[in-house]
Parts: sequence; C-alpha cells; structure tokens
Amino acid sequence: MKNQNTPIAREGYPFIAVFALLSLAGACAAWTFSSAVSLSFSALFVLLTLFTLYFFRNPERMPPADERAVIAPADGTVIVVDRVPRTPLGHEALKISIFMSVFNVHINRVPFSGRIVELIHVPGRFLDARDERASCENERTTVVLETASGVRLAFVQIAGLIARRIVCYPTMGDQLERGKRYGLIRFGSRVDVYLPVDVNPLVKLGDTTISGETVLARLG
Repeated sequence: MKNQNTPIAREGYPFIAVFALLSLAGACAAWTFSSAVSLSFSALFVLLTLFTLYFFRNPERMPPADERAVIAPADGTVIVVDRVPRTPLGHEALKISIFMSVFNVHINRVPFSGRIVELIHVPGRFLDARDERASCENERTTVVLETASGVRLAFVQIAGLIARRIVCYPTMGDQLERGKRYGLIRFGSRVDVYLPVDVNPLVKLGDTTISGETVLARLG
C-alpha cells in the first residue's frame, strides 16, 4: 500500500507543488517590479506550502508489542466511548470515535491485523465531524475486519465539514497488518472504531491518541 516509507504523504504532492510554484511566481514578480503586493502574495503561498507539508507529514510509528492490543487508527481526540446498538457489525458494539483537527497527522493506520470481509463506501452529507449524526449521515468508508481467531471489528473513515476526500488503499479480501498505513482523510475529520461489546475501553473522552501507538482496547 502507499505511503509506507515516505515522509510526506503522496496525496499532498500536487498541493505542495502548486503552492510552491505560486510562491516562486510571486517572488519573481516582486523582484522584477519591486511590488509589495507581489511580495505579500508570495509570502502567503510560502505559508500555505509550509502548512501543506506539515498537514501531509507521515511520521514513523511503533505499534505496541502486545498482539492483543487494538491501536488507534488516527491521531486526534477521543470524542465517543460508548456501547451502541446500531453498528457496521450488525449488532451492539463498543464504539470509540477519534476526531482529527487540521493540525493532526491525517494518515490512518490499521488498528488490528486481519482480513477484510466488508469494504463499503457510502456517499453522504458533510456535517461537522464532531456531530454524532456524522457517523450515519456523512460520507464514509467502512472496513470490516476478521481476525485470525474469527473476531470481527470495524473502522470507519468519516468525511467532515471541510474534509471531503476519503482515501482508502486496500481492497476487498486484503490481509491487513496492524499499524500499517491504510489511507487518509483531507482536511480534518474522524474515524470510528467498533469492537466486540464485551471489550473494555482503555481510553476515555478527551484523551489524545497517537495513530499506530495508542492502545484503545485489548481483544481476548
């Protein structure tokens, strides 16, 4: 899958290139015509170039050694920890939701190893990702994973008010490895994780998560 060894996510390359070229064009115009307006234009796009580099950063992460650990698929803030009746698993489950602001790393990682048994993209609305209706009304991509022991869990990338582009690399039937990058969302959104209802959460509301490292719960 993409972006396994790149310091900047490849999806950011076009944005970085455009902003960098506009910065250069503004600088050239400012130099040629001694124009303060062109200089301001160039400075603005330099800032946008730097922010885009920051937004699409793709750091290395080290998953915990405990193979039972379900790890966070996203950097962000925990906004939901609850047992809910309606889920992509078709039955009651523990739901943990992580909200990503525009300042978080947006590469998403596989929370647990297993095989994809369902992969569903649903067009929808673009409500604020912190709105609980976003889980069932916003555009989203759902991955249902079956572990080697037959346990099923789901993780859902959800578009938000500004984030309108969901990228999910794997295809139906793929075997995924915990901690590997599997997609991203532009620009700020949320990821919902659904686990067996008898699993105890190891995070609480307001906690900060680090994708690929923070343990959400343990299976088994």
